Amino acid sequence: MSERGFRAIFKELSVLAFPIVISQGAYAFMIFTDRYFMAQISAQHISASMSGGVTSFVVLSLFFGVISYGNAMVAQYSGATRFAQCSKVVTQGLLISLLAAPLLLLLIFPVTQLFHWVGHGDDLIALETAYFEMLIYGGVFSLAKACLSSFFSGIGRSWVVMVCDVSGVFLNIALSYALVFGHWGLPAMGIRGAALGTVIATALTLGLFLIFYLHSSVRRLYQVSKSCVVDTLILRKFIRYGLPSGLESFMNVVTFNLFMLMFQNYGVREGAAMAIVFNWDLMSFISMVGLHIAVMSLTGRYIGAGQLQNMDRVIAAGFSIAVSVTVCVAIVFALYSSALVAVFDTGSADFAEISVLAKAMMLGLACYVIADGINLVASAVLRGAGDTRWLMFASVSVHWAMLVAQVFIIKVWQLGPMASWWTFVAMLMCLAVLYLGRLVWGSWRSPERLARLLENH
Repeated sequence: MSERGFRAIFKELSVLAFPIVISQGAYAFMIFTDRYFMAQISAQHISASMSGGVTSFVVLSLFFGVISYGNAMVAQYSGATRFAQCSKVVTQGLLISLLAAPLLLLLIFPVTQLFHWVGHGDDLIALETAYFEMLIYGGVFSLAKACLSSFFSGIGRSWVVMVCDVSGVFLNIALSYALVFGHWGLPAMGIRGAALGTVIATALTLGLFLIFYLHSSVRRLYQVSKSCVVDTLILRKFIRYGLPSGLESFMNVVTFNLFMLMFQNYGVREGAAMAIVFNWDLMSFISMVGLHIAVMSLTGRYIGAGQLQNMDRVIAAGFSIAVSVTVCVAIVFALYSSALVAVFDTGSADFAEISVLAKAMMLGLACYVIADGINLVASAVLRGAGDTRWLMFASVSVHWAMLVAQVFIIKVWQLGPMASWWTFVAMLMCLAVLYLGRLVWGSWRSPERLARLLENH
């Protein structure tokens, strides 16, 4: 792999990122649709699906973070033409997924007590618990799917990720619609049906990934038949580089979830307004995660191939795409906030109050989507280069500082919801400044650090 110009790398990144962006966008649309179905029932249902769904991701996030680092490892091995090692990364990731399954089940009871601890009403707790439990029962499917998705992203076959995930999204929407409202001869299960539809669709999507993974072309090149072994070197890499990513993801989602649960103490209307705003946030953020995955994969591939001179062009290409897209999204959020909020209008008497708050919060969302884009590209480069410990310490510190501030704003000083919301916005902007500083002045690309990353390749 020779040195390449900016245009060539921009094209390579775009080709790699586009299918993953479509895949992530489809996933965001799936979540959006589930919340829309819940909005047709009541504001309490959409609030419960938000808090229950985020809480399930909190529990899964540690394992997601560890397993998803397989993307960088597969990319590094692929760049170094060590193809047999790529399939061994998959085996170790699937092993971690299986080991996580009993731990997830053990966490169900203590985690559901969190809904009581933050002071939610009994009706809301029943809905949150039903949604959360069902998603955790199917958590092992989600982890195994993330492992295989990381493999195909890492080797540059992102179109496989797109085909599998988009197929799964259509299945999920159809199943959730039928199970929520009781269509096509299926029982009307409400919020539990939305979660069950997600679990079934995830399991079917995993099966589709396995069909591609076990195809003869993949089996031969990556020696899949010889990969069913415990590889202690790869497991150590998962621990050394993946565990900080997992802890970062876990701690950050914990702080976000606690912030969201505290914010819901303002009332059901405020909780519904936040759920509406974060539904639109998901549509932009999760799509941009596709660019994050592509940048991390390309970074790992060039590092594995020893072509470090291409790194600055990868960074420039990533930022040019991220900033262009997020600026357009921010303009849409700012100019069309009324229409976007009105999508969730259930005709209830209190929606007018929900709408006023949600529209005000949409302006904050418009301010921080650009910071989100910067954060995702910068963290992707640093993660692909193995700088996961610094990312963990920096990100966790800022998130927990925000949470402490929220305790004072909501619990002690009892300020209004917009004071709490703008504190959250400011936190994301601070992260963008920190990440850019590390990218420009950090020691992440020193030859010694990269040599340790690639040792025993």
